Amino acid sequence: MGESVAVGSIRELLRGLAVFDTELPGFDADAAPSDPVALFVEWLTAAVEAGVREPHAMSLATADSRGRPSSRVLICKDLAADGTWYFATGAGSRKGRELAVTPYAALCFHWPEQGRQIRVRGTAVPEDAERGAADFLARSPGARADALTGRQSQVLDHPADLDAALRAAHARIEADPGVVAPEWTVYGVHAEEVEFWQADRDRRHTRLRYTREETSWARHRLWP
Repeated sequence: MGESVAVGSIRELLRGLAVFDTELPGFDADAAPSDPVALFVEWLTAAVEAGVREPHAMSLATADSRGRPSSRVLICKDLAADGTWYFATGAGSRKGRELAVTPYAALCFHWPEQGRQIRVRGTAVPEDAERGAADFLARSPGARADALTGRQSQVLDHPADLDAALRAAHARIEADPGVVAPEWTVYGVHAEEVEFWQADRDRRHTRLRYTREETSWARHRLWP
């Protein structure tokens, strides 16, 4: 068995890690666009050009019927001009089941190389089956096979069971390249609130929050 780690040593390890130890971009909140979509595109483009790894990865937080949260990291699939962020998953997964009872979600993009976070909150609505099918067929064969097993988040008793299920799924794809997992769903998070957070080495972090109004967005700077 491995040696236990003293709580004190973990605390020292964590406190010894560097934070914001790189050159960080500036952010003039007063000059920001009037809507969050334009600013998101601006920041995402800058992240891609700066070589940030997987800038389209985001955390997704959901809650069950008792309000107990869970979160995980997945890929942002699209963004609409009206402020809707999209992702895809099986409706039978934990996140799918939780969204069915609590159709509200929070997203967070974190780009540590630039000291930036973008937080999104809003209602999560499933798109139609046609959009889900198109997204599914655009996935790699391995990703499609994984989704076709249809058992995400269920208990796996034996690794061999997974191997057998994936072999069967790959065989289905070879026999029918157009096969689609019936529960595969694209969800759109229609943002009610979007916050842009820019780190500063001196902890004078800049925070700009957009709040949806009827036909526009209200903007407010927040204390760090």
